[in-house]
Amino acid sequence: MENVILVVHLILAICLIGVVLLQRSEGGGLGMGGGGGVMTGRQAATALGKLTWAFAIAFLATSITLTILAAQNSSGGSVLDRIGNAPASELLPDASAPALPSAGDLLPPVTGDAPALPPRAD
Repeated sequence: MENVILVVHLILAICLIGVVLLQRSEGGGLGMGGGGGVMTGRQAATALGKLTWAFAIAFLATSITLTILAAQNSSGGSVLDRIGNAPASELLPDASAPALPSAGDLLPPVTGDAPALPPRAD
């Protein structure tokens, strides 16, 4: 159910982007751009404008539906609560796994007062 709504939501998002890009920019929002004709107080709603509103309302409806479904499916606790209830065998490394080498195995032994440096490549 949730996957179907998610697919519909994505299709609506793509359609909404496409319909908005198809509309002609009239520049009335910020007072910029050229509206060549006389601007009336009430503009006629075009088919693309109505389609934009329909896609926007459907997009918001699927957004709210997905939010409600996600809230119902989520568990009440946090990740830290789940770690506290996990058995120790899941939290600790496996005893049969090989141990990592220590830093002493990787570095040459330190002799004298001089700091340990890697050998020079001649």
